[in-house]
Amino acid sequence: MNKATHKAIETELLPWFAGHRRAMPWRSNRTPYRVWISELMLQQTRVDQVIPYFNRFMKRFPSMKSLAAASQEDVLKIWEGLGYYSRARNLHKAAQIIATDHKGRFPNTAKEIIKLPGIGSYTAAAIGSLAFNLNLAVLDGNVIRVLSRLFAYAKDTGSSAAKKELQQLADTLLVPGDAGNYNEAMMELGATVCLPKNPQCQRSSQVRDADCPLARVCLGHESGRPTDYPVKAPKKKVPHIVVGAAVVTNRKGEVLIAQRRDTDMLGGLWEFPGGKQEPGETIQQCIARELKEELGINVEIGDFLITVKHAYSHFTMEMHTYFAKIKSSHPRSIECQDFQWLKISDLRRVPYSKADLYIIEELERQVVP
Repeated sequence: MNKATHKAIETELLPWFAGHRRAMPWRSNRTPYRVWISELMLQQTRVDQVIPYFNRFMKRFPSMKSLAAASQEDVLKIWEGLGYYSRARNLHKAAQIIATDHKGRFPNTAKEIIKLPGIGSYTAAAIGSLAFNLNLAVLDGNVIRVLSRLFAYAKDTGSSAAKKELQQLADTLLVPGDAGNYNEAMMELGATVCLPKNPQCQRSSQVRDADCPLARVCLGHESGRPTDYPVKAPKKKVPHIVVGAAVVTNRKGEVLIAQRRDTDMLGGLWEFPGGKQEPGETIQQCIARELKEELGINVEIGDFLITVKHAYSHFTMEMHTYFAKIKSSHPRSIECQDFQWLKISDLRRVPYSKADLYIIEELERQVVP
């Protein structure tokens, strides 16, 4: 680590950030509560996606007290479509812990912050520095990319050893007493200038005209191959699964939906019942078996409705959806948390994953006059 890099952070990066920072709703009226909600929403999610959700969340739950008093289902409904729903469940649990154990005040030490559900080292550092100006350096994807290029870091950044070393670099560069601005400046640089595929290092061959305030001390830029960094191991092939789902209707024109268990993926959300196709099964056989296992009902499969294709973080899915009617037995919560019958016009009252929302849209298009 050389003095030039330290100096560039203070004299180039921080002034650049002051003049180039994007307007974001959580950057105004900054409170620990608003910082916390925004940081959880921003995990693995783009800023442009988060802004409308943040505004809607703040309107519905303007305070820690209102969030702690809400039901989990209300929180999931506001979060609906943002993905990674464990974040919503965890922030709801954390709000209740803060209400009971911290008298409604967000804890102001790293040791206490990181104890809250859903908060790891990155989020604790972000909240601590932005809300309480604690001298904690963040290490997210943008910061990893900036540091890797700045120091031409040649190790696989996906390894735990590399992340530990990069955290040490981030800690060393941190400007004491101005940690919040330092962290935001590093993240902003990675998000707007030090881009993954087309870094905006400079407008011309003259470094003094560079877009990047750290170009003159960046070893990746000096090498002429900044996109060689960060170094990453080849991605593993993402599994693909095929799922069958049913829109089970009754004589009243109602639709049967099931609630996923809190411990399952997408826990607490509602869905059209079904599951993964097993080898040798047709989709119709898959649906019939899954509904028997999940709800204890024997169904007759009817017409095809829609195929939904969706990508999750660790697999891709195609969900083939059919209408169905119960032949025998009554629904029971066997492999689900709960179930209910709703009219199509009432389906949106409860929270769903994005894939199930596509089914609702198709039902509204085809069935509701």
